[in-house]
Amino acid sequence: MKVILVNGSPKEKGCTYTALKEVEKQLKENGIETEIFWIGVKPIAGCIGCGNCIKTGKCFQDDKVNEFLEKVPLVDGFVFGTPVHFAASSGALSSFMDRAFYGRRNLFSNKVASAVVSCRRGGATAALDEVNKYFTISNMPVVSSQYWNMVHGNTPEEVKQDEEGMQTMRTLGNNMAWILKCIEAGKKAGIKEPKGEKIISTNFIR
Repeated sequence: MKVILVNGSPKEKGCTYTALKEVEKQLKENGIETEIFWIGVKPIAGCIGCGNCIKTGKCFQDDKVNEFLEKVPLVDGFVFGTPVHFAASSGALSSFMDRAFYGRRNLFSNKVASAVVSCRRGGATAALDEVNKYFTISNMPVVSSQYWNMVHGNTPEEVKQDEEGMQTMRTLGNNMAWILKCIEAGKKAGIKEPKGEKIISTNFIR
């Protein structure tokens, strides 16, 4: 079993990374393979809805998104981390997730996921809600913790002083490992993934 933790911060080892590392530590202690995937600082363009990726499996904009998508089939769970920018996720992560998830419900379906946000003071729940929406439209079980998945601090050192936040990250890691193991045990017991119905698309303008 493997979980990939996506760092959507422009700072490779800043506050968001500090939170993700705490989650990763617990996953590893539970025997889960992990990888931290930093989206970097190069510009990530938004999705233009061309549909080319649905035909080819790859975005015509060849960047970190395609690198990530190559890993998805081999991954069982995801943690997407972001700093809070104007009560929302970072612009880079938003563009990254728009393109990664566009037209790929089947690729992500039934894989567990969670969001983690890092903020100095406010806007954390709004950013958390934004990232969670990618999972709930993609048929993904969402893993929770003892509190909303957020840490507070202006530097990695300050984040480490947020004892409740760090505990929330550890609980999240343990919860995700437990759910992954439950899913694996269910498969071994012959419990199959639910088969979805054919999607019904309802337009409100006739």
